[in-house]
Amino acid sequence: MVIIESYSLAVLLCFVVMLAWGSWPNTMKLVPKEWRFQLFYWDYAVGVLIFSLVMAFTLGSNGSTGRGFLADISQASSKALWLAFIGGVIFNCYNILLVSGVDIAGIAVAFPIGVGLALVLGTIVNYIANPMGNAAILFIGIAAVVLAVLFCALAYKKVPSVGEKSTTKGILVSLAAGVFGTFWYYLIAASMAAMSADRVLEAGKLGPYSAVVMFAVGLVASNFVLNSLVMKKPFAGSPVPFSDYFAKGNLKIHLIGILGGLIWGVGISFSILASGAAGFAISYGLAQACTMVAAIWGVFIWKEFKSASKGAGTLITAMFISYFVGIALLIVSRSY
Repeated sequence: MVIIESYSLAVLLCFVVMLAWGSWPNTMKLVPKEWRFQLFYWDYAVGVLIFSLVMAFTLGSNGSTGRGFLADISQASSKALWLAFIGGVIFNCYNILLVSGVDIAGIAVAFPIGVGLALVLGTIVNYIANPMGNAAILFIGIAAVVLAVLFCALAYKKVPSVGEKSTTKGILVSLAAGVFGTFWYYLIAASMAAMSADRVLEAGKLGPYSAVVMFAVGLVASNFVLNSLVMKKPFAGSPVPFSDYFAKGNLKIHLIGILGGLIWGVGISFSILASGAAGFAISYGLAQACTMVAAIWGVFIWKEFKSASKGAGTLITAMFISYFVGIALLIVSRSY
């Protein structure tokens, strides 16, 4: 398999992850309004699985390091397989809440609050599991991200509520997403083998490509329960009948959803590959700068705060500054 050993290349991949994870929600904006996000999400999940399999049978099956994909997944213990699978299930809980938050509050709110909280809690969990970098600088960076989340919530409270899509509901759903977003990355990390000095993978555990495939399988499998539940009991709006997937969808709409999953799949694959050289805490933390990419899309392209009352602009500016400071400190922390 092909692995990443250079820290600078790992950081570069994290920036690709940041762009991918911050931009994929735009595909939700490209489908017609009558195509509810629950319908979009079926295609998105398939897109994630497709990309994980493409990576597994290409980069994961070539190269001189470790085991090929099929050999790797066949030797893995049931514990390792289940850890990655459950990581996909937990992520799906997180992501469905996150896209529900996007549906209610918009990209520029759901991402800073939901992903921001997941960044704070997830970086702490990953650092405890695999401490790399300067703890003091790392946690000052986390504190800056917490401030950014607070600034975003205060700014969103200045946006008037519309029907069932209240500002309070949008904040609460996004916060719930952040709680679920804490552990999924740690579970994938726990399923993976550490590379030995002679670059041989630890027996019984998964390589990065196999871990991502099992994660994607967990995402798709759990979707039949979780997404079906949100279709019947949505946080806002009327229930979504599954028949709409066939009655209202066409090839273009389905391909847009799959594209969203492919873009997100680039993010998870590159993030896991970068974790070997950068450490799971740094890889996860840097990738969550996707929040700022998403916020830029939401604020400047989709104009999601145009109806906000006076003072929202100052709070949004403070949010951007705090987030950039926090992410910069996460990068610097790895150098000490």
